[in-house]
Amino acid sequence: MKGKRTDMGNAQCGIARSLQAVGDWWSLLIVREAFKGLRRFSEFQKSLGLAKNILSVRLRKLVEEGIFTIEPDPDSALSHLYLLTPKGYELSVVLVALWQWGEEHCFEPGELNYAVVDSLNRQPLQKLQLAARDGRSLGPQQFRIEASRLADRDDEPGKR
Repeated sequence: MKGKRTDMGNAQCGIARSLQAVGDWWSLLIVREAFKGLRRFSEFQKSLGLAKNILSVRLRKLVEEGIFTIEPDPDSALSHLYLLTPKGYELSVVLVALWQWGEEHCFEPGELNYAVVDSLNRQPLQKLQLAARDGRSLGPQQFRIEASRLADRDDEPGKR
């Protein structure tokens, strides 16, 4: 990374704070690889082709952010495993949304070789949609970003 990054850790925006935690592309690709079943430093390094020093920094940050936890590797006293935490698993929605957006906007027909599929029936997932609390599907013109307080949303599932 060139230059100094702006600290967004106190920003009053959920997107900015999320990007503070996982905002570089390598971090999300590491999380993607964990969803594919990778758990060891060497597996991430081989799969991504990422320099060891960069991978080390990204994994350390993901552990600090509570996205991964480190546990001893039962197969090797010299290494350990990087395991997704519940917070890390919740990134699945973000990754699927990015994947689906990428499928639609970043590939030519027939070019994409992978798909996100249901583990049970191996069928592609339904496209993610925004929904109102009453279940109505919302398009991009049917929502807005407003000032809010987390305390105002305590009754929502999954909130602190």
